[in-house]
Amino acid sequence: MTEEIIIAGFGGQGVLSMGKILAYSGVMQNQEVSWMPSYGPEMRGGTANVTVILSDEKISSPIVNTYDTAIILNQPSLDKFEEAVKPGGVLLYDPNGITKPPTRTDIKVFKVEAAEEAAAMGNMKIFNMIVLGAYLKIKPVVKMENVMKGLEKSIPARHHHLLPLNEKAINKGLEVVKEVK
Repeated sequence: MTEEIIIAGFGGQGVLSMGKILAYSGVMQNQEVSWMPSYGPEMRGGTANVTVILSDEKISSPIVNTYDTAIILNQPSLDKFEEAVKPGGVLLYDPNGITKPPTRTDIKVFKVEAAEEAAAMGNMKIFNMIVLGAYLKIKPVVKMENVMKGLEKSIPARHHHLLPLNEKAINKGLEVVKEVK
């Protein structure tokens, strides 16, 4: 099994963190892992994306031009990466801020109202964990126990009291993701 993922959005949406958690989760499962972030000098508010590869075999290159899955969190990223999803692949997006939804018919398209759910849960910082949960519902490429270990490893110890809230957000994403027909 090899899963090539692009996660893309604005800086500050937790794009790189989501990728790091997936990468750590893969390491916890003894998978081969590549994590390659890319962001503009603006950081918060600028565009950011991360490529994550999880594989049972050696990864020959971290450079990927087409993806099994694209997780899209803003319109510029959708415009840039929709065509980069392999036929038969998956595109997951949060419709908040998307003015032109995906149009491809040769891929599976899912949406998760993560911004709306995070607001309802009273903490916008868990937005990315809701998206991560949605992704793991569609493609359970890592076990939940390893996701929690990856989350614990990727956030500073001073924030470990937030682990239960993050787990709740991941579970919310598992519940609310919907396939777009």
